[in-house]
Amino acid sequence: MYKILGALFLIVSVGKALSANLPIPDFSFNSIDGGIIHLNDYHGKTVLISNTASKCGFTGQYEGLQKLYDKYSSEGLVVLGIPSANFHQEYKDNDRVKDFCTVNFGINFPMTEITDVIGLHAHPFYRWLLSEYNYRPRWNFSKILIGPDGRVLDTFGTTVRPGSTKIEKAILRSIKK
Repeated sequence: MYKILGALFLIVSVGKALSANLPIPDFSFNSIDGGIIHLNDYHGKTVLISNTASKCGFTGQYEGLQKLYDKYSSEGLVVLGIPSANFHQEYKDNDRVKDFCTVNFGINFPMTEITDVIGLHAHPFYRWLLSEYNYRPRWNFSKILIGPDGRVLDTFGTTVRPGSTKIEKAILRSIKK
């Protein structure tokens, strides 16, 4: 029963995301490396954003995210990892998250500091997604694909792996435009 309701919610969320068709305002995030990441800096590129966690059963998806970045970054894909402790599966220290990702997965795509993605303290980007698209991550490794024009193209739940045909086809459609 809960799986059916969850699937229906995902379909409704994706449907609204595709129909809202609003460009993303220039949100900024604190980079895990120091400095600021501005989403507008990626205008003209395809961006795959994933909320991440180091101690989750889906943490292996870091490998798939890195492979996508390696494969398509020269064609205009940016992968942005947003570590979050909202689901209680992330370290509490940014340096530890960075070390974990570098040592275990060789991550070199941009990552933010540990950031709330749900709840009262959710980052303004995620509050905007909820307000405008009725979308919020249900778990770690929920993914949002943003087109070169800054519009949300699609969303993918936790169980849709980064290397899936569904995600790769969506990326290819976006970067080939």
